[in-house]
Amino acid sequence: MSRWSEDLISIERARTLDGLFIQRAHRSPERVAYRYHDRKADGWCSLTWGATAAQVSRWRDALAAEGLRPGDRVALLLRNGPEWVFFDLAALSLGLVTVPLYTDDRPENAVYIIEDAAVKVLLVQDASRWRRIAATLGERPNPTRVILLDSGGEAQRLARSDPRVVLAEDWLPVRGAELVQRAGNPDDLATIVYTSGTTGRPKGVMLSHRNILFDAHASLTIIDCYQEDVFLSFLPLSHMLERTGGYYLPMMAGSTVAFARSVAQMAEDLRLIRPTAMIAVPRVFERVYSRLREQVEGRPLPVRWLFRLAVEVGWTAFEHAQGRRGWSPLLLLWPFLRKRVAGPVLDKLGGRLRVAVSGGAPMPKEVAHLFIGLGLPIVQGYGLTETGPVVSVNPLQDNRPESVGVPLRGVQVRVGEDDELLVKGPCNMLGYWNNHAATARMIDSAGWLHTGDQARIDDGHIYITGRIKDILVLSNGEKVPPADMEMAIALDPLIEQVLVVGEGRSFLGALVVLNADLWIGLAREYGLSPEAPESLEDPRLVKDMLKRIRDALRDFPGYAKIRRIALLLEPWSVDNDMLTPTMKIKRKEVLKRHSDRIEGLYRLDG
Repeated sequence: MSRWSEDLISIERARTLDGLFIQRAHRSPERVAYRYHDRKADGWCSLTWGATAAQVSRWRDALAAEGLRPGDRVALLLRNGPEWVFFDLAALSLGLVTVPLYTDDRPENAVYIIEDAAVKVLLVQDASRWRRIAATLGERPNPTRVILLDSGGEAQRLARSDPRVVLAEDWLPVRGAELVQRAGNPDDLATIVYTSGTTGRPKGVMLSHRNILFDAHASLTIIDCYQEDVFLSFLPLSHMLERTGGYYLPMMAGSTVAFARSVAQMAEDLRLIRPTAMIAVPRVFERVYSRLREQVEGRPLPVRWLFRLAVEVGWTAFEHAQGRRGWSPLLLLWPFLRKRVAGPVLDKLGGRLRVAVSGGAPMPKEVAHLFIGLGLPIVQGYGLTETGPVVSVNPLQDNRPESVGVPLRGVQVRVGEDDELLVKGPCNMLGYWNNHAATARMIDSAGWLHTGDQARIDDGHIYITGRIKDILVLSNGEKVPPADMEMAIALDPLIEQVLVVGEGRSFLGALVVLNADLWIGLAREYGLSPEAPESLEDPRLVKDMLKRIRDALRDFPGYAKIRRIALLLEPWSVDNDMLTPTMKIKRKEVLKRHSDRIEGLYRLDG
């Protein structure tokens, strides 16, 4: 461990998020802060902390020239990249409040947020995104300034025809004044992050500088990070998990952040960047798990046997290292299996990952078992946008994959009525923007934030057991939590999405979206036309898919029995309003859209 060096910046020294950056730029000016892919040069570039400060100063002076006042809201609709950082830090250094927008969100939602937050300045990735928003905005007065990052021909035409619109390259000065740390109040509002709720309008979560600084620092007390660490950033920075864990936290530790090019190119970026730390949602690991399982199942029997042995021996080695299992002669095989079986798999992830944090949703136990068994140190965490966002995470030395870890230092948790997890601590939000009623429902008079998740706490670890609102009540009164079932079913490579239904019914059914990439081959196996809608109702296909689903649920309790399914091809997406920008299924919208198919499942009921 001699090559790993800590250089943490304290909350007291930083005071504010922009203060954190200035402290880091002064302390580590020559160290690499960011790596990004330059499309024009078709190569990877690096920015030191000193060079980043020079860019932030340009953006700061340009924003200052807009006549904004502290507390004014400015928004950004950008892919992850250095400019996201420049704009955010520049705005914060002026006492402004940043409002991130999701790049894949519907224009209607973006306009609602712009209007609700009274956004004065908007930074947009390109002309096409602004045109979609502008068409929905109509004659609304805000924003008063729109900055287009990309400067193609369409962007130039928009800048000439609309006085609000400028190109970033024309708007920015050649250089900016030297950055000086301000005497900011840590309790001032830093950002409003709109939650992509699965029902109703999004709510604006108000987070202060202290909320986020505390959360980043407390996370570092559980998982050590070093100046030599390299983070791969691919979750959207508009999501607080990536923003706190993959942006402010590395800044506090002095680590490097590399911005992935796209999800499609992530496999290549992993091999090129070779990150040591990564934050991801379970779906990323689930897809790799499905591909691995497919590849292994297609290999000869001895290869399949060796792979399964490697996972089981690796899991035994993990449990032994954690102090939960005694020594076994099988451990003698681990060095060989790690080199010959696990090593090639981990090399595809860069070969240097010393920690991968999974959050945002529960991770299926099969997925955690496989990756940890192969030697990838995955730790599961838990949090909400409203808590900045991290509440808990598993320590590497006490990693219980079925739990979401231990609470951060300084965060209190307890289980309330209906087994609801309650949270209190410096990370709790200031409240919801322009929504006192919703704030009062979320945070009670004693300061406890009501998460809506059911949990138990055992030996200091938190275990999420369900969601208060996401419970199906069958006609016989039996209560069924569908989330774990849906997670297990979706591990099948043929299945892209699934929704378990049955509220008020006598049995459970499911809407199943098939993997479009595999559908043509699957249809031909059954002698069906892939283009014909009626192929999805072929009795042989439906029967076999139902069997696959029942096999996926074989280890579940008696209530988890799916009796009928409806097969679909059109995926649920943000564009058709079936998914939130954070990829959560809008259950109410899906049920409404497919009400006829659901009724068909129960037409023969009884």
